[in-house]
Amino acid sequence: MIHSLFLINCSGDIFLEKHWKSVVSQSVCDYFFEAQEKAVDVENVPPVISTPHHYLISIYRDKIFFVSVIQTEVPPLFVIEFLHRVADTFQDYFGECSETAIKDNVVIVYELLEEMLDNGFPLATESNILKELIKPPTILRSVVNSITGSSNVGDTLPTGQLSNIPWRRAGVKYTNNEAYFDVVEEIDAIIDKSGSTVFAEIQGVIDSCIKLSGMPDLSLSFMNPRLLDDVSFHPCIRFKRWESERVLSFIPPDGNFRLISYRVSSQNLVAIPVYVKHMISFKENSSSGRFDVTIGPKQNMGKTVESVVMTVHMPKAVLNMNLTATQGNYTFDPVTKVLTWDVGKITPQKLPNLKGLVNLQSGAPKPEENPSLNIQFKIQQLAISGLKVNRLDMYGEKYKPFKGLKTTRVQKSSNCIRWTRVSASTNRPRTYSKHSGRISKATMIHIFPANILQQTKVSFTDCMRFWAL
Repeated sequence: MIHSLFLINCSGDIFLEKHWKSVVSQSVCDYFFEAQEKAVDVENVPPVISTPHHYLISIYRDKIFFVSVIQTEVPPLFVIEFLHRVADTFQDYFGECSETAIKDNVVIVYELLEEMLDNGFPLATESNILKELIKPPTILRSVVNSITGSSNVGDTLPTGQLSNIPWRRAGVKYTNNEAYFDVVEEIDAIIDKSGSTVFAEIQGVIDSCIKLSGMPDLSLSFMNPRLLDDVSFHPCIRFKRWESERVLSFIPPDGNFRLISYRVSSQNLVAIPVYVKHMISFKENSSSGRFDVTIGPKQNMGKTVESVVMTVHMPKAVLNMNLTATQGNYTFDPVTKVLTWDVGKITPQKLPNLKGLVNLQSGAPKPEENPSLNIQFKIQQLAISGLKVNRLDMYGEKYKPFKGLKTTRVQKSSNCIRWTRVSASTNRPRTYSKHSGRISKATMIHIFPANILQQTKVSFTDCMRFWAL
């Protein structure tokens, strides 16, 4: 299926290549470079490119293009999903999926690619299976390998590779049993000049980090599961139970994985937490234009909008901009034609406004269309889709899970709003450090009010976190 894989940076340099059959010349990437030059943005490069003898299927992750070479027709989404699995594996092994990290661990990268594909077909893509085959790099292991001449390849085959639960290894033990669930939702929205929402649709995922001993059997139920459309599941999910009861029942993999991805259609009322009023105009046969943008929170939201940053890609005919900001600072790059306005926190009493003149090249034609506005922001304690969790039950193990709440983060990009949750693994309360040992119920009640611990309806307004003691 996949004949070769090329990793290309933003500069167009091929810094890594892997071939599973015969060697394919790097010249095949010339078709990709031609499509890249025609694309306005790096993310707009066509994911599937047809050449006289091959198909090029690519993704763009962390400033790296993963370009696979296919000789026969295959389902493109199948290849795209595999390429995302490769990038996720690099992220899990090295902490980041960057050119530097890949070059520093090039031996492990080739070992992983050799295990993930067998003669061009996907073989082992689960993180826990790969970690038994290829041990993750550490400073101590690197020193030992350099002295003894050994490698990171495991001596034994993974215990779960041939079982009916290949995604979970056997004999898992943890001192502190924990499970993290992070919800990431991205809203594609069309907003008119008055700030009203014309169309909005949510694309969401639930990412999990499970660190539970033994072989736990989890059941996660929602208060409003009918919100979710086009749900895609991890193989561990029992699909029949979801069809009949709308309950996620699964034996989780050990470590990080994506539990489900879903869509919330515009038929359900999707509330946009902010509004943008803009007036961008260019005069005919004139070398100037007007720019006026105001950002504000929805009156019925009741939350503070923080860390607001607006980015605008202006037309190529713009020379410079003379603007006045009532709040924050703005910068305009005359080379890239990018306007950046760092607003900060929005107070409803005084809405931030940016307005002024736009200077165009003399004799240049009027821009055919206005630029789109990219807005990023942060809102604490806010759920966009309204997805709520009813309860999480665990079977097969004796320890009992506890529930706690965490904060959220909301971002809006382009005519698209992205809502993510603060990662529980990087923003943990200090009381729950890895070396804090057993947490008593009194400690839990001290940090989280008793009514939060006792209630069964836990909202995904915050990042769900479960401690199993």
